[in-house]
Amino acid sequence: MALRTSANGPFSKSISIRLVDANNNTLASGIISDIKNEWNYFDLTLSSQVDCHDARLELSGNGNGTIYFDMVSLMPRSSWGKSGMRSDLGEAMKALHPTFFRFPGGCWVEGNRLAERYQWKQTVGPIDSRIPLWNIWAYKATHGLGYHEYLQLSEDLGAEPLFCINAGVAHQDAVGYELLDQWIQDALDAIEYANGPITSVWGAARARNGHPEPFGLKYLEIGNENYGTVYFDNYRRIAEAVHARYPEMQLVSNDWGGSHPMNPTPELIDEHYYDNPDWFILNATRYDKQPRSATKIFIGEYAANSKVGGGNLRGAVGEAAFMTGLERNSDHVAMAAYAPLFCNVNHKRWPVNLINFDNHRWYGLPSYYVQQMFAENQGTDNLPLEIVGGPTVELPSAAGGFGLGTWKNQAEFKDVKVTTKQGSVLYKGDFTNDIKSAEKIGAGEWSYDNGVLRQSSYGTGVTAFFGDSKWTEYVITLKARKLDGENGFQIYFHHQKGNNNRLRWDIGGYNNTVCEMKSFVGTTSVPYSVETGRWYDVRLEVSPMLVRGYIDGKLVQEFSADELNTKAVCASAASDSKSGDIIVKVVNTSDKAVPATIKLNGAKNLSRKVSATVLTSAKGTDENTLDNPTKVSPKQFVSTINQGTIKQKLAPNSVYIFRI
Repeated sequence: MALRTSANGPFSKSISIRLVDANNNTLASGIISDIKNEWNYFDLTLSSQVDCHDARLELSGNGNGTIYFDMVSLMPRSSWGKSGMRSDLGEAMKALHPTFFRFPGGCWVEGNRLAERYQWKQTVGPIDSRIPLWNIWAYKATHGLGYHEYLQLSEDLGAEPLFCINAGVAHQDAVGYELLDQWIQDALDAIEYANGPITSVWGAARARNGHPEPFGLKYLEIGNENYGTVYFDNYRRIAEAVHARYPEMQLVSNDWGGSHPMNPTPELIDEHYYDNPDWFILNATRYDKQPRSATKIFIGEYAANSKVGGGNLRGAVGEAAFMTGLERNSDHVAMAAYAPLFCNVNHKRWPVNLINFDNHRWYGLPSYYVQQMFAENQGTDNLPLEIVGGPTVELPSAAGGFGLGTWKNQAEFKDVKVTTKQGSVLYKGDFTNDIKSAEKIGAGEWSYDNGVLRQSSYGTGVTAFFGDSKWTEYVITLKARKLDGENGFQIYFHHQKGNNNRLRWDIGGYNNTVCEMKSFVGTTSVPYSVETGRWYDVRLEVSPMLVRGYIDGKLVQEFSADELNTKAVCASAASDSKSGDIIVKVVNTSDKAVPATIKLNGAKNLSRKVSATVLTSAKGTDENTLDNPTKVSPKQFVSTINQGTIKQKLAPNSVYIFRI
C-alpha cells in the first residue's frame, strides 16, 4: 500500500493492520510505523493459521492528524502462472485448453462513452499508477489485470493472444476518421509493447515490467460489435496504418450492419450470438450452406443465456448442437469463444457466465464441461457421418403483438392496420387512447394528432407496443417516415408483454445503413437508407415460420423455416492425425431418450470397444452451484463400434463423445 500524512505535521503513531473474522477475532496482524509527510510504499506479510472465508482487512490507529491511503491491496502470496491469477481459477481456465484468448472483451472495449473506453496504456506499469475505469456493468476496475497481465495470461495458458482495440466508437459517441491519430498510435504502440524489441520505446516498457522477450501478438481486432459509416471509415484508416507497419498482423473486423465490404480485407469477421437454447439448436446447420470466402468467421462471443435459469443443462445442450455445426464447417469458421468467462457470484451483472466463484470456491456451468469435452477431443480432419433415426426438432411457437419504435431519432407513423392473411381486421390504429395505455420502453416522447403518431425524443430503444399476445399469423401495414436523427424506424412483431425476446424489422438501422430483420432463425441485413421526411409504405407479413418485409411494394427481406436445422440429434466426426483416433460427437437435443444408429461412412471394417463420455442429468433444468459444483458433469463409460456403426440409446438432453 502507499501512505502519507497530511501537510499539517507528522503522524507519530503507527498503523495497525489486522485480518479479522466476522466475530472480530484476529487471524493475523502487523504494524506499519515511521509514516512521514510524503508518499511511501509499505509491504506487510500477514499469515493466518486458520481458514476463514468471510474475513476482512482492518486498518486502525491512535493519535492526531490525517492519513492518506492509496492502493491498499491484499493478495495471496501464491498464484497461478506469472499473470497473478487465483490458483484455482487459473487451473479452471487451463482445463478448457484454450488455443486463443480474446481480451479485454465485449463492451468493455467501447465504454458507454469514449471517455470510458478501455485504454491499455492506463493499465500497465506499477499497480498504484493505473487509472481505474467505471464500466456499464456498474463497478470500477482497478486494472490489476491489465494489458501486460492479459498477454502474460495468454502465455501461461499456451494460447494465442487476440487483442481487441477501440475503433473510435463508443455506445453513445464516436470520432470520425480525420480525428483518429491517437487511436492509430495506441494500436501501433500496443503491438510494439507486445512484440517490439527492448530497444523500442514500448518494448523497453515491456521489459521493465518483467518480460523482455516478445509476447508474439498475431491477432488484432478493430472494434467490438460496431457498424455503420463511421466504423467502416475508421476501420479502414486503422487497418491501413497497422498493415503499413506490421503487414503480418492478422486483422479481425466487425460487420454488424451486414453486407458491407471491408477494406482492407480482414482475415476474420467477428460474429456474436446470445439467445435461447432453441435458437442454437435450430441454427446448428447455419454454416453448412454458407458461401466460402477469403474472410473466415470468428465467433468472438456466444452463449445460450436466456430461458436457461442461471445456466442449465438445456443451455449447454443447445450450445453443443451449435458447436457440431462449427466443427463441420471449420474450414469457414476458424475460431469461436464462449462468453463471458468469469463472474463473482456476489456481483452478478450478466445472466449466464461460464466460471462462477466466491472468495474460495468456483463452479463451472454445464456449458463449461461442454467446452472442455469439445476442447479435449478436437480432430484434424472432418469425416462423413450419418445418423439413422431420431426425432425432428420441435419448432418454437411464435405469437404476440406488434410495436413501433425508433433509435436515436424522431419518426412518425400513420394508417397503421393489422389484419389476418384473409383480410379480417385485427387492429386499426386510432392511437388517441391506445398510446396512453400502451406498454412502452425507452425514454420516448409520444403524441398523436390528426391521425399521425409521433415519437419526438432521440433516445435509444424507444418503442410502444400494441395488439394481442395470442396473434400468430398477421399482416402489418403502415406508413412511416423519419423526421430527424441517426436512424429510420423499427417494426416489432411477436411481442409478449415483459419479454425481451421480441422480434423486429429495423428499417434504416445502424446509422441508417441497413435493413435488419431479426427472427428466431437469426439476424440478416441488407444495405438500405431511409430519406428524411419521406413517407414509406411498409408491409410486414408475419407467421411462426415465415416472415416477409416489403417497402413501397417491393420485397426487401424474408426469413424462412427452410434455413433451419430439423434434426433433434446433431453430430460431427473427425480423425486426429496426432493420436490416430476417430472422434465422434453426438448431441441429443430432445427431452426424450433416442435410440440412435451412428454410421461412420467409409469405416465398415472398424469393430472394437470405444471409450465414451456423456454429459447429462435427470432434468434439462439442472444446474451446478457452489455447493454442488459437479451435479451436471461428464461421466465415462464403454461403448462398441461394429462394422463402422455405433448403436447407442441417447439420454434426453445429452452430449456424447465417442473416441475410437
